[in-house]
Amino acid sequence: MILDLRVRGVATVEDVTVPLGPGLNVLTGETGAGKSMLVDALGLLLGARADVSALRPGVGKAVVEAVFDEVPALVVPILLRLGIPCDGEPLILKREVSSEGRSRAWVQGSPVTIAALAEVGGLLVDLHGQHETQSLVRPAVQRTLLDAVAEAAPAAGGLADAVHERDRLAGDVAALEARQAEVGRRSDSLQHTLQEIDQAAPVPGEDSLLDLEARQLGHAEALRAHAAGLMEILDGEDGSASSALAAADRTVAAIERLDPSVSPWREILDTVHAGMDELVRAVTVYAAGMQEDPGRLAEVEQRRDALDRLKRKYGATLEQVLETRSQVAEELDLLHTADLDLRRLRTSLAQAEERVGEAARTLSALRSRGASRLTRAVNNLLPGLGFVDGEFVVVLTPRDRPTVDGAESVSFFVRLNVGHELQPLHRVASGGEVSRLMLAIKVALAAHDEVPTLIFDEIDQGIGGEIAVRVAHALADVSCRHQVLVITHLPPIAARAHRHLVVVKNVVTGVASSQVRVVEGDERVTEMARMLGDARGATARRHARTLLGEAVGRSPGQSGDRP
Repeated sequence: MILDLRVRGVATVEDVTVPLGPGLNVLTGETGAGKSMLVDALGLLLGARADVSALRPGVGKAVVEAVFDEVPALVVPILLRLGIPCDGEPLILKREVSSEGRSRAWVQGSPVTIAALAEVGGLLVDLHGQHETQSLVRPAVQRTLLDAVAEAAPAAGGLADAVHERDRLAGDVAALEARQAEVGRRSDSLQHTLQEIDQAAPVPGEDSLLDLEARQLGHAEALRAHAAGLMEILDGEDGSASSALAAADRTVAAIERLDPSVSPWREILDTVHAGMDELVRAVTVYAAGMQEDPGRLAEVEQRRDALDRLKRKYGATLEQVLETRSQVAEELDLLHTADLDLRRLRTSLAQAEERVGEAARTLSALRSRGASRLTRAVNNLLPGLGFVDGEFVVVLTPRDRPTVDGAESVSFFVRLNVGHELQPLHRVASGGEVSRLMLAIKVALAAHDEVPTLIFDEIDQGIGGEIAVRVAHALADVSCRHQVLVITHLPPIAARAHRHLVVVKNVVTGVASSQVRVVEGDERVTEMARMLGDARGATARRHARTLLGEAVGRSPGQSGDRP
């Protein structure tokens, strides 16, 4: 519930903190004192569009901040998604609107979007006034409330799971059918590709080896001549490397006889000799094998051309060509396996459809019974709230096919006046009528609605007498399970409050300024007498005390039925 609502810079409100308590809170005061301004300010916390014309003259920004006693369980997932810790502290929502029209919002001190603020606020407060009908007009909320009344939430969850599984299998079937059809259309081309690659039978790295062999065959004569020249350098009769090494060998031996310290040179020379011998053998073999072979060169070029054609068509490298071959073979295999796979998937899909149908029928039966109970409970309340000819109906409209939301859509329809047609709830225009209708629904749903705080503005519009008393009873009934704030001009409603707040407007330094205070004891009697028409009159004060005494002695829950 809301502990404190602080408003700064809105219309006649300079800086006001409204302390709210559990149960029924009423806000009273003279017309124009600024009661609705406080409700409008709270609407900013629920994502209402900011109107800079509503800012207090001379201020640069308006700020609205609400402190809630705790973080309700249904808000925790949203906070976690926003990266906001849930550490057991009071929950604080804040919004700021500048005179230029810019808006900023915070939850627990962390900046959030206005949409995120509205999402959190919508789970904490239901605001019903001349412009707001809040969550109850949303189809998803109506469906959730009906499921709560019908105790159908587990069945709804089971249906949602069954529909997700059905849709997954249907997607698998559609994807496999599409792939099978595509492979069928391309089967001739795929077969040609497979045959072409298999006939060539490329080997990874083969093209690089062929490139080298082609270069060797194409320059065989020059390479052989170079090899012969190298042999002459290494092991020719005159001036060869071998002769030089032999001379070096003799010279090292002569030095070693005089200076044994150069003996390590012998090891180095031996290594050079061994390397020279190895090089001579390698060049000899190379020269012997380097022969012109026009026939082999033609074969190599032909093979290179064949591999190049494959690479141009199926991949930049032979490895990619072979990967293409694997993919093509896999697609062609699908033609042989898809029918079996499709039969298996279709069987599973048919079974899933049966589970969806069974789950949908179970949920529909629960909803049908719940709709009857909710309709009956609300209609029992409407006459007592001034809707003698009013009618409320929960309409279940069948869908062609069950979805995650069920086999039917859920809508709340109402008729508030004789001769009018039933209309969807969101089309009812009168602020006071909407608020009282919302009150009737809230009374009927009090045990199931999780929104902790309800706010009603204009709920007393156009009513009085016994109807006002019954509305007061209904509000007190709802306040047993919710925190309720009501802006009212009616003494019977004010008398039932657990906390009575009065808005007073004064002129400070030439500018109207509204203040809010909690009234108790004689102050409350005086305010009640003012509402009765004579703040200081003895008769009005006696009447006020009588109303307050009757309210204390009257227990909530006497005003209507619940489903």
